[in-house]
Amino acid sequence: MKIGYGWDSHEFKRGIPLKIGGVEIAHEKGLGGHSDGDVLLHAITDALLGAIAAPDIGTLFSPSDPRWEGADSAVFLGEALRRVAAAGYKVLNIDSTLILSTPKIGPHANALRDRVSQLTAVPPDCIGIKAKTPEGMGTENAAIAHAVVLLQKISTTAGRKPTKKPRS
Repeated sequence: MKIGYGWDSHEFKRGIPLKIGGVEIAHEKGLGGHSDGDVLLHAITDALLGAIAAPDIGTLFSPSDPRWEGADSAVFLGEALRRVAAAGYKVLNIDSTLILSTPKIGPHANALRDRVSQLTAVPPDCIGIKAKTPEGMGTENAAIAHAVVLLQKISTTAGRKPTKKPRS
């Protein structure tokens, strides 16, 4: 088993759509960033990469690289999942906490959970989506996401035929 932790933050900006967990949410501001600013998918991506000691999201998808400008964060998550599988692991559980003043995440939590489930092939009942307000921390114009993942080694003996013992 391996555990990975990731977090991300982006500032709210007018004139761009708000995308969290691969879901577009109606709001007067979106999250600025080089890609689509999806703090939840970024945090999950870094948690997956961290669990297998791979380079982080910023190293793999540099904000200075024009290829990633406006990119869908599902691309980053897909690469992290590919690396997890190549390392011989599968994702058992994802837990996350979003910290933001608005919008309220409660009405969107099931849609976020379902979309993260679709993107990761992790059952929805193994994905935690929680939200908190910053409570005077000075981050009212930002969204912050924390994520933890649990990975399990994939058995390499699955599907193999038992070897016969030599006769004595």
